[in-house]
Amino acid sequence: MSDSTPTGAPSDTAARPGGPAPEAAQAPDRMSGRGVVYVKPGVYKRLTTGMGGFALAMGVCLALVGVVFLLSPREQKEILPTVDYTSQLWAMRNQAPFTPVAPEGLPAGWRPTSSRLNGLGGDGPVAWHLGFVTPSDQYAALEQSNEKASAYVPRMTNNKNPLGTQEVAGETWTKYYRKDKKANSLARTLPNGVSVVVTGNAPYDELAVLAAALKPQPKQGASLAPAAPAAPAAPAASTPAN
Repeated sequence: MSDSTPTGAPSDTAARPGGPAPEAAQAPDRMSGRGVVYVKPGVYKRLTTGMGGFALAMGVCLALVGVVFLLSPREQKEILPTVDYTSQLWAMRNQAPFTPVAPEGLPAGWRPTSSRLNGLGGDGPVAWHLGFVTPSDQYAALEQSNEKASAYVPRMTNNKNPLGTQEVAGETWTKYYRKDKKANSLARTLPNGVSVVVTGNAPYDELAVLAAALKPQPKQGASLAPAAPAAPAAPAASTPAN
């Protein structure tokens, strides 16, 4: 009697009909001749959903975080640096062809953020820009130039049509408003022909504070009014001799 397995009989490595599949069984691959490994569904799930499933879950979580970040309201606020305009003021006092004005004694909360000079040393008009962040966190700028007022004021106020006038510290300023730029402006032309404009998105009451603080800045060591002549010295009193 032969020890060989009869033809057609199931081998020990084949799955039994109606019974559970073995943990790992091999059957010949008809195309390549190599064995094919069969595994239980639970094993297959663990093998195919390990790192792949983890990566997919992380991707979904990151996508949700990104959506929440994009949809969450965030404050878009630019912090402007504080500038020291002492050197520009000195240059205007000593080199400008007119006596400039500059703010003195502004209340707390006014912070200078920009200063620009144009035209010093040239033959054309001279202009000085000085920008501030106001106590209400708005923007206000001082603009002044000896350029022709009919050209300079409309350019600085973004408007040719005044709204009216406003009294500030005993002086009459002309009011302007540019709706599309939300720009408020107060403008005044001084007797020497220099135009002064305070402008920005700050309300008119804050612009008036800046306008009221403007004071003439004569050359270093000089004053606007001529100095009064010194009074003659009184003769020294003589002491009678003993």
